Amino acid sequence: MFSDQSTRKITISLLVSGCLLLSPLSVLGEIYKYRGKDGSIHFTDHPMSGGYKLVWRSGKSKSRGSYSLKKMNQNKSRLTPLIEKVAKELRLHPGLLHAMVRVESAYDPKAVSKRGARGLMQLMPDTANRYGVENSYDPKQNLEGGARYLSDLLKEFEYDIPLALAAYNAGENAVKKYGNKIPPFPETMEYVDRVMNEYERNRLAMLN
Repeated sequence: MFSDQSTRKITISLLVSGCLLLSPLSVLGEIYKYRGKDGSIHFTDHPMSGGYKLVWRSGKSKSRGSYSLKKMNQNKSRLTPLIEKVAKELRLHPGLLHAMVRVESAYDPKAVSKRGARGLMQLMPDTANRYGVENSYDPKQNLEGGARYLSDLLKEFEYDIPLALAAYNAGENAVKKYGNKIPPFPETMEYVDRVMNEYERNRLAMLN
């Protein structure tokens, strides 16, 4: 049971997130997170002073231009049938796969990280090769490869979702090195938290 104060914080957070989805991203396609003094989480597409943190930046090439929240929502709508199909085939909750795609790439099939991770599930070249993904920019191939990798990690870590997510982000060996616990890496801890929060929101929405 949530307290009135907790309920207000969640409501404010969702309202801010909803407003963000209706506004365009900056030219660089960036999303920042800010924790308010009352503990509530806010998102914005404009960096400001006072504790804002970059949590997502769109991959972009010279031919594609900037990525926007409008485009993200369009991609989400277009890709939802495929995401649900892949999730069903691998017995994954579609809300979890949606959460990963949103956090990893914001539904941008052409997203590229500074480390070279590519596509919707941000597959590194070695991982793509391991799962037979010939074109990481192909949504179907990328989703299937990333989902199969996640499925294998869930089996390896006895269906502990946070551990599987940590392994997806930092690697299986990193999780094992720390005694099958989430490695104390800020990026990995933030990643697990973001995906789990998004997954919970998706799961609750699907129940309604």
